[in-house]
Amino acid sequence: MRKFIHIDMDCFYAAVEMRDNPSLQFKPIAIGGSADRRGVIATCNYPAREFGVRSAMATATALRLCPDLVLVKGRMDEYKKVSDHIKEIFLRYTDQIEPLSLDEAFLDVTDSELFGGSATYIAEDIRRTIFEETGLTASAGVAPIKFVAKVASDENKPNGICVINPSQLDDFVKKLPLKKIPGVGKVTLEKLNKLGLFKCEDIRTFPIEKLHKHFGKFGASLWKRAHAIDERRLSTNRKRKSIGVERTLDKDLVSLDECKAVILKLLPKLYERIDAKKQRPIKSLGVKLKFDDFQQTTVEQQSVEVNEQLLIDLLSKAFERREGRNVRLVGLHVSLSEKLNTDQLALPLFTDE
Repeated sequence: MRKFIHIDMDCFYAAVEMRDNPSLQFKPIAIGGSADRRGVIATCNYPAREFGVRSAMATATALRLCPDLVLVKGRMDEYKKVSDHIKEIFLRYTDQIEPLSLDEAFLDVTDSELFGGSATYIAEDIRRTIFEETGLTASAGVAPIKFVAKVASDENKPNGICVINPSQLDDFVKKLPLKKIPGVGKVTLEKLNKLGLFKCEDIRTFPIEKLHKHFGKFGASLWKRAHAIDERRLSTNRKRKSIGVERTLDKDLVSLDECKAVILKLLPKLYERIDAKKQRPIKSLGVKLKFDDFQQTTVEQQSVEVNEQLLIDLLSKAFERREGRNVRLVGLHVSLSEKLNTDQLALPLFTDE
């Protein structure tokens, strides 16, 4: 069996802010949002979570739940710098690393001889090293299969570790609530519950044909997870699939022309990000609108280059779906080809905003 570790930093962005500004240490804080109650919370610390504040929550809702919430603008450059330091720490233990985001990653330490090959001791030493060198805490999950390592890292948060050894694996998974399985969101969970399925042990006695009927390919994945089956190895050459920019507006937009003006302001930043990444060829363009009821729509079309008129056309199609709603967010993105680009992209020059 393999030995997987999932490291998940504790409220990463907020933890960096509290580390660098001790006056925030015991206050409920949130990264993102805006003082005028517009925008969306990116993440928050544990004192804020005690009030019910969560990531992706509207600022107005967060402030209603926690009137004393401190909104922090956020410093992505600093978070990236700290994340790079943490990844460098990982490399001291193994080169088998699958980053999931700035604040979490899988490590495969199956072939490591450190600490006598003990994944538990390796995970503890990684957590200790991260704290000593960055002042931040991390939680870890250790297990013989990937998805259980990820679930386990959340069991003893914050600043904890959960180890599921091979002899415990089947019993741990059998009792696992389905909502903890990666990929089971709110809508899927509601469907599962209506079928009388709440834990993995319920899935084990449910006909796989019915799972496929109700959930398609994901039904087969659910069946495997419920039986503690996960043959996946790490994806150590993960490629960026898209690049995008978006803006939550200070005031809701009601006309197509207003949205077009935002598109034109976002374009230079999109070009800048594409150029900075020196990425693979573009295969499609997309426009996203989020409406005042927080529902969103995206329109995409194949294209090998960023075309201003095409983006405007896609915006028009997206705007037709608003059904009387106002627009609170406009976004642009490009999807990238799997094929590497050997030539430098020819992009128009833009000055910084």
